[in-house]
Amino acid sequence: MNRTTVGVVGAGGIAHPHLQAWADLGYQALVFSTDGNAPAVAAQYGARACRSLQELIDGSEIVDVCAPTAVHDELVLAAAAAGRHVVCEKPLALSHSRAVAMIEACRSAGVQLYPGQVVRFFPAYAAARESVLAGRIGTPAVLRFTRRGATPVAPWFADPALSGGLMVDQMIHDFDFARWIAGEVVAVQAKQLGGNGSPIIGLVVLTHADGALSHVLGGWGRPNEPFRTSFALAGAAGLIRYSSADRPSLRFDDQEPGRGGGALLPETNGVSPYRTELAEFAAAFAGGPAPRVSAADSLAALDIALAATVSVRTGDPVDPREMTA
Repeated sequence: MNRTTVGVVGAGGIAHPHLQAWADLGYQALVFSTDGNAPAVAAQYGARACRSLQELIDGSEIVDVCAPTAVHDELVLAAAAAGRHVVCEKPLALSHSRAVAMIEACRSAGVQLYPGQVVRFFPAYAAARESVLAGRIGTPAVLRFTRRGATPVAPWFADPALSGGLMVDQMIHDFDFARWIAGEVVAVQAKQLGGNGSPIIGLVVLTHADGALSHVLGGWGRPNEPFRTSFALAGAAGLIRYSSADRPSLRFDDQEPGRGGGALLPETNGVSPYRTELAEFAAAFAGGPAPRVSAADSLAALDIALAATVSVRTGDPVDPREMTA
């Protein structure tokens, strides 16, 4: 087995940045997909297409799951059974119990599992958290997040039984980031508007254990809607704000004049956050330090998203720690 080979399962949209990142990091790649697109996608990145999942697993040290969410668990379980380290795109699974089974299978097999919660690796988001840890805003009190773009083209996204829907598939990024900034979440109140072929908007309020509140807005819009994100992190000492539409994109507003407000982040150095993410995972697989995100973090974000979907249905606040099914 080539110890520098990674097997990417899936040939859809998310497989492309993963394959580019692995190529940039010097890995050889194998690609398998059930949709018939593996040969064409593999050719774009100097990879080799496989005829079966078993062929991919047999030829790889690392398995990178970029397939639709509904099959994440069976693919991770197969990789773990073969003793392969695993990267799995978010969300880990469509239920708490299936995600736990994946984590336990990897632990029992003695292999590592890391989730594709890539927002933690975007420079503005990472720099914002470092600024919060440095005390720039004091204790986080009110956080606001937005994430909107066109509805995904692949039809399986529109079926909650396959994707989990807007909150599980898309808004999970901001649920994870909110928890990374303000700590554990103890209550989730959510509402969803639209659907049935119309644009969808999700509105979610997270109550953190220390009393901080996070307001999260997500949306799948019309085909031409540009993708954009923003956040604002407020505490008694100041405000950190970011918008993907602004330049400079990340700023600090000081509540104490003269203490140094202004831009926090120089323009990006051009390194893909997917490359940063997968480099951290690869280093951990090789015995290096733990990455900035764990499978347990991704499970916690999934539980928040699942709680939000329950709250949409019931109209009541839901404790994500009760998502055990």
